[in-house]
Amino acid sequence: MSLHDRGAASPIVAEHPSAAQARRAADVPAPRQRQRRPLLIAALLLIAIVVIGGSIAWWLEARQWESTDDAFIDVHLVQVAPQVAGRVARVLVDDNQLVEAGQKLVEIDPVDYQAKLDQKQADEAAATGSLAQAKAQRDTAYANSEEAQAEVGVAEANAINASNQLKRDQPLAEQHVVSRQTLDNDIAAARSTAANLVAAQKKLTSAQAQQGVADSQVKVAEANLKSAGAQVETARLNLSYTRIAATEAGHITHKNVAPGDYVQAGQNLMALVPIKVWITANFKETQLARMRVGQPVDIEVDAYPDVKFHGRVDSIQRGSGAAFSLLPPENATGNYVKVVQRVPVKIVFDDPPDPSRPLGPGMSVVPSVKVR
Repeated sequence: MSLHDRGAASPIVAEHPSAAQARRAADVPAPRQRQRRPLLIAALLLIAIVVIGGSIAWWLEARQWESTDDAFIDVHLVQVAPQVAGRVARVLVDDNQLVEAGQKLVEIDPVDYQAKLDQKQADEAAATGSLAQAKAQRDTAYANSEEAQAEVGVAEANAINASNQLKRDQPLAEQHVVSRQTLDNDIAAARSTAANLVAAQKKLTSAQAQQGVADSQVKVAEANLKSAGAQVETARLNLSYTRIAATEAGHITHKNVAPGDYVQAGQNLMALVPIKVWITANFKETQLARMRVGQPVDIEVDAYPDVKFHGRVDSIQRGSGAAFSLLPPENATGNYVKVVQRVPVKIVFDDPPDPSRPLGPGMSVVPSVKVR
């Protein structure tokens, strides 16, 4: 084979020395690259260990708590309403004002109720006089009865004496020892004294009846006096109701009354938010397995994200919130779909809230109960 033929079969191209060195340098890793790979792998392993360890630590800590964002500040709101109707004379408080127990809030014009009290007191005085008169009449009736009783005794003695005299004179008259005139006088005296005895007995019966009437009149007068006294007390209470006072300490809210308004009994004038508040947290029923009364609670209030409050579980409601709603579900009718229910849990604060951070009903909170 000729040289020309060999060149055609396997052509040989001369390679530049610098290109060959570059190719060899690319195929062989540099010392620094060989050192970075173990460091990178170690860093990745360390990060993975930290992430896994942190996740495990977070899970171990998180499993000790049960929390919910379906929670709010709750309170027994006091609706301030008058017990009597009338024209408002003065309003002594303003919105959001702190009041003490017994502090006057509103005054209703007391003129009409003072007049009614005066009238009832006059009726009571008249009833007192009627009772005194009835008692005097009863005393008179008792005296008449005693007098009639004495008259019966006298008439009975006279009748017995006349009867005995007639019995003595009758045999003597038959023997003509006494005259017929004397016998007739004895008969007349016996009949007269007997009639007087009957009259005295009837008078005694009448006096005793009057005594019973007098007793009943006294009882009626006492009842009238008692009724008049009750009416006086009612009038006095109605007069006191014209001054509306706070039943407990708290803050005034939702005030909708002004001087000059005519208010009716039971009309809402304002609301009183007591100082003592608590939390109603609606936990899922699946969160209650380890929840117990007295467990500590960390509380976050949306209004004060930089402050953590502390409290404890006070009580757990016997029944879900839906069971006490206006229209509770009827699971026995229609198609049933199981829904996780929520159960209200009452949480109280360990310490009274700071007045500089007021808490009121309806404010959102996130309680976390430590169950382990």
